[in-house]
Amino acid sequence: MTLDNPLDQLGAVDRALSTREHLGRTARVLTAEQHYPTDADDLWEALTTPERLQRWFLPLEGDLRVGGSYQLVGNAGGTIERCDAPRSFAITWEYGGGVSWVEVDLTPTDGGTDLVLTHIAHVDGFAETYGPGAVGVGWDMTLMGLHAHVVSGEANDPSAFEAWGTSDEGKAYVTRSSELWGQADAADGTDPAVAQARAERTAAFYRGEEVPQVQPQDG
Repeated sequence: MTLDNPLDQLGAVDRALSTREHLGRTARVLTAEQHYPTDADDLWEALTTPERLQRWFLPLEGDLRVGGSYQLVGNAGGTIERCDAPRSFAITWEYGGGVSWVEVDLTPTDGGTDLVLTHIAHVDGFAETYGPGAVGVGWDMTLMGLHAHVVSGEANDPSAFEAWGTSDEGKAYVTRSSELWGQADAADGTDPAVAQARAERTAAFYRGEEVPQVQPQDG
């Protein structure tokens, strides 16, 4: 995995949050968008085929058709709800006993392909404590891994990524990613102090540090 200028990679992602009703409950909608220097067919293959996905993310198993189930080994699984190759797909994201929803849309451009990832999650105590960075930091890392694979054409090295994650550079990355998602949280209407506190808890969690306690005003 190419880890040159990981903080620059964070700057290549456009982040946004919104709040809406989803299946009768209030949900936060996280959106991350990045441009990739490859065509939509290649990016689609990297995102949806087991052979490519395991080269930069995780092994993929399951009945990979609409209505079928998928499993990212050691991570989330769920149901494939929609597939419009090579432009978009929608899946449930089931992990740790919770269910949320992920949509991916690809739009060809003159210089490559724009990817928009949307993650819809009902508001719960975990989200209130950590804010959007709880999943946003992970998606930032995922988009970075995809970019490294697309640019190099090579498989990412899981052991190198794990070592990087505990390095000073890796910790600076998750800190900055948490800050950016905290800014998106505030832009969606969360009190800035609460959004900052959430971001600090998320960063501490990803850095492997003791997570600051929730104060009453941090709700």
